[in-house]
Amino acid sequence: MRRAVVPGVQLLLRRFPSKRLGLRHSRRGNRTSGHRLDLPDTQKQLPSDDIVLTYDQALDRLRRALSQPLPGHSAQRWLEPGAGRRWPAGFNPDDARAAAGLLLVFPRNDRPHIVLTVRTHFLERHSGQVSLPGGAVDAGETHEEAALREAHEEIGLEPAAVSVVGALTPLDIPVSGFRLHPIVAAAGARPRLSAAAGEVARILEVAVEDLMTAGRVVRRTVVREGQQFERPAFVTEGVEVWGATAMVLTEFLAVLGWRGPRQAPI
Repeated sequence: MRRAVVPGVQLLLRRFPSKRLGLRHSRRGNRTSGHRLDLPDTQKQLPSDDIVLTYDQALDRLRRALSQPLPGHSAQRWLEPGAGRRWPAGFNPDDARAAAGLLLVFPRNDRPHIVLTVRTHFLERHSGQVSLPGGAVDAGETHEEAALREAHEEIGLEPAAVSVVGALTPLDIPVSGFRLHPIVAAAGARPRLSAAAGEVARILEVAVEDLMTAGRVVRRTVVREGQQFERPAFVTEGVEVWGATAMVLTEFLAVLGWRGPRQAPI
């Protein structure tokens, strides 16, 4: 399998007054299956607004929103790392290889959930990071076909058990040379999934409302190549979701009605 790297893979209408809120643990507690994330008390947090939707309500919103113009980078930038994403000098972005990621929505206790994966530590690049199931688009494949194929290979998802709802805005990933096409699909029931050995360390079933809950977005200060910058991320299920994956999720949540962190990174 030729796998694309989807790293741990802002409709900003107005500013909202900021306030500090403590991080609230998910309903499942802090079970991490070896990927425990402990946040320091001094960690800066970005509060937002809670939105509660049933699965049917979420699916209806997605179907309507994905048939209309999308917020694109104005929403994606809410969780864009402070260092930005730039192609190497002289590189033509149109030459980027196509990749597809599957954003699967399914019901659990009548609430919409999505599937994310934690990459194993055996992988050469971006090991241990959180991503969408996905990979490179093979010759002759559509983006939808590639997303479903990769999801079947990585998490055992049966393509016949889901229906494609639409696509989100493509996202360039200069670090790996890909242009990611996020495909949104829906399953009418909680799917049976199994992690591919050697690729997927853990499958996450994340409640959509958990991502939109106040305190789920944090900023971390990181240093890369001698430069310090802020890296915003979702914290859920004991892991941190940042980079391309987080940027895809922000647009997904925006079309569901999320207004984003009240103090979005500029």
